[in-house]
Amino acid sequence: MDVRNGWVKLWIFVNFYPLGLSYTSTFKAMYKSLRSCIEDLEKAGHLLRISEAVDPDLEMAEIHKQVYQEQGPALLFENIKGSPFQAVSNIYGTEERTDFLFRKTFANVKKIVELKVDPMRALKRPLRYVSAPFTALTALPMKTLLKGAATSGQTTIDKLPLIKSWPMDGGAFVTLPQVLTLPPGSKNIMQSNIGMYRIQLSGNDYKLNQEIGLHYQIHRGIGVHHTMYNQSDEVFKCSIFIGGPPSHAFSAIMPLPEGMSELTFAGLLGGRRFRYSIDDMGHIISNDADFVITGTIVKNLKKREGPFGDHLGYYSLEHDFPVMKVDRVYHRKDPLWHFTVVGRPPQEDSSFGYLIHKIVKDLTPGEFPGLVAINAVDAAGVHPLLLAIGEERYMPFRDQKPEEILTIANRILGSGQTSLAKFLFIAANHEGLDIYDYPAFFQHVLERVDWRYDLHFQTNTTIDTLDYSGSGWNAGSKVVIACNRPKSVDLALQLPDFSSISTIERTALVLPGVIAIEYPSFESYPIELDRIDVLSRDLEKIDLTGVQLIVLCDDANFLSAEINNFLWTTFTRANPSHDIYGVKSQTIYKHWGCEGPLIIDSRSKPHHAPDLTPDERKVESALAILERAKS
Repeated sequence: MDVRNGWVKLWIFVNFYPLGLSYTSTFKAMYKSLRSCIEDLEKAGHLLRISEAVDPDLEMAEIHKQVYQEQGPALLFENIKGSPFQAVSNIYGTEERTDFLFRKTFANVKKIVELKVDPMRALKRPLRYVSAPFTALTALPMKTLLKGAATSGQTTIDKLPLIKSWPMDGGAFVTLPQVLTLPPGSKNIMQSNIGMYRIQLSGNDYKLNQEIGLHYQIHRGIGVHHTMYNQSDEVFKCSIFIGGPPSHAFSAIMPLPEGMSELTFAGLLGGRRFRYSIDDMGHIISNDADFVITGTIVKNLKKREGPFGDHLGYYSLEHDFPVMKVDRVYHRKDPLWHFTVVGRPPQEDSSFGYLIHKIVKDLTPGEFPGLVAINAVDAAGVHPLLLAIGEERYMPFRDQKPEEILTIANRILGSGQTSLAKFLFIAANHEGLDIYDYPAFFQHVLERVDWRYDLHFQTNTTIDTLDYSGSGWNAGSKVVIACNRPKSVDLALQLPDFSSISTIERTALVLPGVIAIEYPSFESYPIELDRIDVLSRDLEKIDLTGVQLIVLCDDANFLSAEINNFLWTTFTRANPSHDIYGVKSQTIYKHWGCEGPLIIDSRSKPHHAPDLTPDERKVESALAILERAKS
């Protein structure tokens, strides 16, 4: 889910700060530290302590994965081999627990958002919004003398919990970092950018305790700063915060407008101003962070980073990324190393998307005129699949066809992180249509789409850095499927007879009108172009009444077993320009379409990244440790 330019934009300061209202203790912070959060979770029965010695090499991650899959409690690892520090994970592991973490502050944040949507609400319902000025003041970061981590202790990278999550990972990574940078020459904290970019602590060619890898992707604010530093003589200083109140980690992934500091949002959601200081080397220190790694990003130095088991359910492979020279590693008294494990969604980080949606859903109409609802589908890895509903008001006196929703689609694909969408299904607003009811949404679209006219491609463009389905790194294509026609098809509820086509190995009905065809393994595009051309001509000869979508796959039973398997397999493994075919296809004046069913080739391909598979020995040891911890 993307937040567009405009929300917050210091509106709260323009409206309330000049009033001179002072912050009052009536509005207390939810948590002042990560440790206070953990104590609160334990009191509420949301925490499991792991007192047994655990190995950060795969074992801790496997314990986390097992507990998350059970929708279990947050985890406190009290004894980590090779490290004197404790670690915590899975605090956002369920939507209910995420709500619990922000139960005292969320309502006030929503009021700020409501006033952004319609400032006149403050005049219409003054009692409801009387707390808004005080909430707004929590967004102002507070500079102090050195406190917290900067005055409690220092350590080295090799003493940190060096957690490795997946067998092929290139080393240990920080998975919930808050990476802060400022533009060259600036000391204005309101110009800072905080992002969550994974940090490689060990492995590859990094010099332990001296160098760490900084992985960031396209459409990330740090890239703007990096460009500015490359054009200046300034030293590119960077601070990495780990831990602190839960709102701090969340603020690092909140997609705020460029040029707006995430520190403001950390304060709003935490109910407490972000406190910071500056050390003697000029680095920004978060006073509430559990750990702070400071250093300098070397402008013209890159080293191989990765592989890393990522949130699409595959490894992101080795690539050259910037390197940070480490200056110091601070830690507060009794610190907690905050981490998570990502993999095929849903995982703990899915709760971030859940919370973002709750915060910004009222902003959608104002930031995307005509857009009713939008959903970056977590089960499909977020960026590979975007579902949207838009108004269709251009020509109500003519026959229905996509018009305004195409304009909306173009804006979505030209805006911030939603521009990373690969498959965008957008339907005209229809009573009862719900972008979170996936079977019903696809049924609605497939009953009305006309494959001859309603496919709109963008080729040779950028896609998500972590998506290896395209033609190169960050390179691939996009397709918009627009739906605004009367119902024209009764979708098939039974499998057609495919027995006449010998190359088809197995078939399965996935959804009404959607068929999975298990097909021989993918070899190369020149070979597959010919093979699928033959297949499409063979399909013309059989009765496909009511079949609108055919997905070629490696395992039809897996793809059809549950809706999340369909969403993940179909949309993470296909590059629209290369992997979409159709029965009776044709190109007319550069517009491609087909008369019969659409075919998406979602088989694994040689250029794809490997799937994530666990180390079974670590699974067994993790389960044994959990059994003992629960007893």
